[in-house]
Amino acid sequence: MRIAIDTMGGDRGSRAVIQGAALAVRAVPALTLELFGPYRHVVAELSRLPQPLAAATSRLIPRDAGDAVPQCATAAWALRHGQDSSMAQMLDALNERRGVDAAVSAGNTAALVALSRRVPGTLPGIGRPAISTAIPARQQGQCYLLDLGANVDSPARRLVEFAFMGAAMAQSVDGIETPRVALLNVGAEATKGSAGVREADALLRGQAARGAFAYSGYAEGGDIFSGDIDVMVCDGFVGNAVLKSSEGLAGMLVERVQAAFESRLRGRLASLLARPVLKRLKRELDPVRYNGASLLGLSRIVIKSHGGAQAEGFYYAILRAVQEVEHDLPARMAERWQAVP
Repeated sequence: MRIAIDTMGGDRGSRAVIQGAALAVRAVPALTLELFGPYRHVVAELSRLPQPLAAATSRLIPRDAGDAVPQCATAAWALRHGQDSSMAQMLDALNERRGVDAAVSAGNTAALVALSRRVPGTLPGIGRPAISTAIPARQQGQCYLLDLGANVDSPARRLVEFAFMGAAMAQSVDGIETPRVALLNVGAEATKGSAGVREADALLRGQAARGAFAYSGYAEGGDIFSGDIDVMVCDGFVGNAVLKSSEGLAGMLVERVQAAFESRLRGRLASLLARPVLKRLKRELDPVRYNGASLLGLSRIVIKSHGGAQAEGFYYAILRAVQEVEHDLPARMAERWQAVP
């Protein structure tokens, strides 16, 4: 398996990206990564890898790409001026089918979506990709939330596309035969929500009646974590706000619980006894483990890492790409989309 990596996109610099790449090839023996960035810079960072990761360099291949897409760049700027960037070169390698199975970048989201729409492009019949990630839910479950920012304002038909994309993800990757899909709204009542959301509700009910998925109707934000929904559909503005709020809440809860245990002597003693439970809670809620959002609807696999991800977070984004390659997600999604009336 071969995956292309944009080393220049992350807020923490290429060192975190390259260390995350080294962690990934150490964990996945069949994996080779092509690292796009200024050749000398990439080689220098590879030479600085700590000793436990140094053995991974034989499967980390530098690919020269001189420019980076600025974090402040617009999608239009990326399309006009970004062709020599590490992000564009990464995507070109994926499109030209040089044995590359997927691409991962922590760079500018708008640029990544725009460049991905051009190369490798979307699946036939899908207008725009959607960004999706899994959010932990009750009973050790998870819920796919989409869109997370690729489409800030989405008409009803696009929300229906999102539902099929999310259902295909849950079915292909998690093996859920009939995914439970819901539409995020301000309430469960039929009269609530914008005109576009109400129109999407009617369309989704029609698709569910044909057996495409199990449609649960409207749901509120708290239902994402209930364990009763596999896919939650919304526009990108709402989805991005929900995701960032969830990440912040998870971090705050872990800190508050730990602080409560350590605030008194008795609490410190309890903290020692509860340390294994606290560690497990922190591990399960840590947003780092869920880093790596899929650009669903593309003809090839592209993963967006959080821009601020450190090495461990980028490692999880690469593992997300590995998982989607193993399940041949675009092909499964194309099959499901072709079945839409």
